[in-house]
Amino acid sequence: MTKSTTFATFLIEIFTLIMAKYNFDLCIDRHGTQCKKIEVLKQDYGRDDLLPLWIADMDFAVCPEITQALVRRLADHPIYGYTCTYDAYWQSIIDWQRRRNGFDFTRDEVTFVAGIVTGLGLAVNFFTRPDDKIVIQQPVYHPFKDVIAGNGRVMVDNPLLPDQAGLYRMDLEGLERIFEHEHPRMLVLCNPHNPAGIAWPVDVLRQVARLAHKHGVIIFSDEIFGDLMLYGHKHTPMATVSDEAAAVTVTCGAPSKTFNIAGLKSSWCVVKNPELRQPFFRWIETNELCNANMTSIIATEAAYRHGEQWLDECLHYIEGNIDLIVQYCRQHLPGIVAVKPQAGFLMWLDCTGLGLEHEQVVDLFVNQARLALNEGSMFGPAGRCHMRLNVGTPRAVIQQALQRLHAALGS
Repeated sequence: MTKSTTFATFLIEIFTLIMAKYNFDLCIDRHGTQCKKIEVLKQDYGRDDLLPLWIADMDFAVCPEITQALVRRLADHPIYGYTCTYDAYWQSIIDWQRRRNGFDFTRDEVTFVAGIVTGLGLAVNFFTRPDDKIVIQQPVYHPFKDVIAGNGRVMVDNPLLPDQAGLYRMDLEGLERIFEHEHPRMLVLCNPHNPAGIAWPVDVLRQVARLAHKHGVIIFSDEIFGDLMLYGHKHTPMATVSDEAAAVTVTCGAPSKTFNIAGLKSSWCVVKNPELRQPFFRWIETNELCNANMTSIIATEAAYRHGEQWLDECLHYIEGNIDLIVQYCRQHLPGIVAVKPQAGFLMWLDCTGLGLEHEQVVDLFVNQARLALNEGSMFGPAGRCHMRLNVGTPRAVIQQALQRLHAALGS
């Protein structure tokens, strides 16, 4: 990098700070708010004196326009009765996806679901039967296997393969063998990937869609991190990569991770193929599984209508946290490789260089550094000696966490 490039980057950083509208450095005390990442520490980690950097919600104040919309509705009218969705709500979802991700769909092709895992459960129960096989690609978001097993289906793993960047690539040959010999009914895709934050390449998604279409496999695509793209990476919705993909894909996304409103349970589901969509949506509607609550409707429309600048500033701040962690690990924690994500606010820490067993790695983070992260084995066998770190928090908290970890390793 030349001196002129460095200076130009410095000027861009200064300009960004001057023009910033929102304060992500603000540390907000979440005690006493039924905050899950704090309230279950004793239960899940055995102690409650930990910095909570695990479950995937952020510690940033919600975009003020969302709060204002909620306050106006709750304060201006004293009745909180049955609520229906309305055209502007649906159009906000459609417009946002078209503008941000190039995902074009109509009102008839989208419905409400109360969360991505809920959407997966609905799809599993409607499109598959007990003892049907469902493919996942570990290490991956752990509720996938829980939903499959809990509903009496059989999980088939097509493990991801490590690449030179510390991320992963799909084993397409292995996937084809599974499709040919195991005859699964469904593939659950994490796009972008959690926990490693991978933005899957278009050509890879297109090959997966071709295989699924050829073998009659439905793809459930979890795209909850699709709006949280980092460092210029672009999200490619699975259903957009080809006609074959559109024919077999059930897509679920949400404003919840994007705008830090996970507690409001607002998600959406898009199915382009009418042969899949019409009976599925009819079943959802018949069982009243698509009834959005009042606060989720209001918050979703406000987020998609007015939250773009907040999100762009948030992503820039998250990138700063990631860069800090990568540099700090290289300089002070050589046994830990902080894998730079392409999407999301979660970082995959490769701790194999510490030379410790997995249980010792967990003990190092929890009992010595007093940090609550997600331990990697919950995402699959390849996650051993890895930890998942939530970086969606003020920089001062990140700095404190790194200092604790450095001190623990030093001792």
